[in-house]
This record gives sequence, C-alpha cells and structure tokens, in this order.
Amino acid sequence: MADRVELVEAALDVYPAGLALLDGEERVVFWNHAAELMTGFPGAEIIGRRLPEALEPLAGGRDCEVHGAPRNGSQGRGSLVHAQHKLGRDVPAIARGIILRDGLGGRIGTALIFHPGESLSALPHGETSDVDEVRQNQEELKDRLENEYEMFLREGVPLAVLWITVEQAHELRKTHGARACESMLETVERALANGLRPGEEVGRWGDSEFLVLSREKSAEALDAHAHMLARLAGGADFHWWGDRISLTVSVGASMAEPDEPLAELLERARKAMQGDSQAGGQPCSPS
Repeated sequence: MADRVELVEAALDVYPAGLALLDGEERVVFWNHAAELMTGFPGAEIIGRRLPEALEPLAGGRDCEVHGAPRNGSQGRGSLVHAQHKLGRDVPAIARGIILRDGLGGRIGTALIFHPGESLSALPHGETSDVDEVRQNQEELKDRLENEYEMFLREGVPLAVLWITVEQAHELRKTHGARACESMLETVERALANGLRPGEEVGRWGDSEFLVLSREKSAEALDAHAHMLARLAGGADFHWWGDRISLTVSVGASMAEPDEPLAELLERARKAMQGDSQAGGQPCSPS
C-alpha cells in the first residue's frame, strides 16, 4: 500500500499544472512542484496548514465535482483569478476546484488545479488568415510551446524563442496572390528546417511569421544561431513564373527566464524582431 501511495504522489508531483489537495478542514495535504514554481511557496510552508491569504483566490473556483458537471457551465476550464506570489508580485492563474467524495457521497476534501493565466489563445502571435492549414499549424506549435515552457519550469530545460518574419510576404500576397505567398513561405520554412539543431522545431506563427523553439543555453549561441537561420531563410531560392523573388528576413530572439510568464517571453522576441525589421533585417542580439 505504501508503494502505491508513493507512486501516486510521484505522479502528481510531476503533473504540469499546479495541484493542491485540501482535506475536509481546508488544510493542504499535498502541494506539487508546479504549484511551488508558480507561487514561490514551498511545500514545507504550505502542507498541514490552510492556504495563506495570498493564495486564497486559487480556491475561489470550486465549481465542479468528481461525479458531476460544473455548476457554472465552465465545463471544467476554470476561472481567471489573481493570487499573490511569495515575493509579492501578481500571479494570474486559471483555477478550478474539484470536490472529492468517498464511496458513500460524503465530502472528504477538494482538489485545486491551476496553471498560468495567460491562455494560449491570448499569446502574442502574428496575424493569421482564414487558411485552415495555417491555423492548424499555429495551434500545434502552441501546444509544443506550452509543453516546452512547462519543461523549463519543472526541470530547468533551456528554452529560447526565435520570432522570424518575411518582410516581402504582405506585398507578394497583394501583387502575386495568396498562392504565390504561401509557396514562398513554404520555401522559407524548408530553408529554416534545414538549419535546425536536434530538439528544435519550426512552425508558422502567422501569415508571414515563424517561431523556432530552441534549447540554446547562452545568449551568444542563440545570437549566432539566429544569424545562421536568417541567412538560410533570406537566401532561399524562390521563383514565381520565372521571376526570382528576393527575400528579407527579420529575426528576434529571447531566452526564457525564471518566473517569467510565457506571454512575456514571446513579447520580448516579437519586440526584438520588430527592432530588427526597422534596422533592415539584420538579426538582433537576443533579449
């Protein structure tokens, strides 16, 4: 039996979302690693006590039961709340509570589940047309990005983002049509893919933009990698009806930092890309 309990605790501890189990008297009996990372409160300060006042908002969304549908119609997604980090900063979170009952229906406690409040749909990204394939690629990349971010938080696996835009995309779409523009972007994506390192991934992030998810460990290495990918993409050999289209690529890079929301990591990369575009398309140093 003890082995089973240890197995369950180990599984819950690596669960990517923050997880707290409260007993019938509202005392915390389990507090996983993701909860520690999000709030700054270690389990040693939490377990055996009620939630501190700074974290009480996390318990505000108790809207569903294990054997029942959510009473507020949220379908278990939870509500946006604002807790407070141990260091005093605001912690927006999507939180929900599940009432736990025994076999006879008696309430034995509550499970609180919470994750960073920036929803993936709200992450900074490029403008996206109604092309279904582009939207699907963007959603798939969002899922991968969130997984990489969770690994960075849990295990310290390096995470960096390269935000890449092709300057000619908008004009090409106007002058040669959507088919020409999509063909050009496919050519650029293949060029970028050829320069990826093991474990990296590239995907569409908008009508003219790409993200590269990288695990470079230093700003210097990331800067060199950005220059190399920019050269590959900008030098992509693209022809349309016999005409060679010259391409200019702008790149912005950012490395994940502890306690930084995912949205801020992306926003830094976007701002760096915009600064690079204003500078004429030469890759900027990572921020």
